[in-house]
Amino acid sequence: MRPNRHSRVTRAVLFIGIYAVLTPTLWAQTTLFPSKTIRILIGAPPGGSNDLFARAIAPQLNTALGQQIVVDNRPGANQMIAADIMTKAPADGHTLYISSTSFTTGAALQPKLPFDPINDVTGVTLLGQGPLVFVCHPSLPVKSMRDLVRLTRAKPGQLNYTSSGVGGINHLGTEVLLTTTKINMVHVPQKGMSPAITDLISGQVQVLLVSLPAVTVQMKAGRLRVLAVSTAKRSGFMPDLPTVAEAGVAGYDVSLWWGLFAPAKTPKAVIDRLNNEVHKTLSSEQLKKQFSEFGAEASPTTSEAFNQKIKSEITNWRRVIVAGNIKGD
Repeated sequence: MRPNRHSRVTRAVLFIGIYAVLTPTLWAQTTLFPSKTIRILIGAPPGGSNDLFARAIAPQLNTALGQQIVVDNRPGANQMIAADIMTKAPADGHTLYISSTSFTTGAALQPKLPFDPINDVTGVTLLGQGPLVFVCHPSLPVKSMRDLVRLTRAKPGQLNYTSSGVGGINHLGTEVLLTTTKINMVHVPQKGMSPAITDLISGQVQVLLVSLPAVTVQMKAGRLRVLAVSTAKRSGFMPDLPTVAEAGVAGYDVSLWWGLFAPAKTPKAVIDRLNNEVHKTLSSEQLKKQFSEFGAEASPTTSEAFNQKIKSEITNWRRVIVAGNIKGD
């Protein structure tokens, strides 16, 4: 039955009424945000990459948004304490969180988190991406990634690799290599990247997957040998360095990224404002230079694209964890 004229008029009036009620609310969300200090939570101590990214963008966001930006370090539980605090804060854009690929690896490894890493969190934007590199102790008789795979296959379980901890990107990224090539190395986790690098330099372990800035000094001094870059394409930071895929490990592609998060129910108007201002900030030459010093390229995205990346990575890392029979600490 077709609606009569009276019902059509009623619906039109109802729509206009709803629009009239919602429009001031949406306008207020856009124009009144932010109304107080914005806190950016970091799940690690000062000095780490997440902290560096937060402190790099804070001054420019402060100017753009007209409110003070405070970086709040809350380390612990593989960065998940800070994430939990963020998800329980008012969803008004005044409490944010910066994390890296470790957010998705941690979420994949810890199925019983105090929050839902997909439904309680929304991505504001990706901030930057950078390569990891496989490095080894100079005493190891290998010159390339192909040599390393060949040697490890000849000596199963006799070589050790280290990481900053169980479930981190350098741990799971190495597990992808082991699973793909069907080789076996022993994992010797540390509580942080600094002791992991120390172990490698001292020769206690032989291999590490690590970000470029963390080992640039040691590589130049000859205390470590770099073998390959982890991304699908060669890195602009070391264009002469071959990729893991070029060494014969087809499809290998692991990168380190950093992103800005907010509580899931944050109004879209607020997310859009934050996304827009961060994009402007990341386009500045000053920020591009700072990111380059961190071994990263500014890589802003839409909120929707970042959310899709979070979901797909959690799913993919869970497959790696199951395949490697990896257990959390």
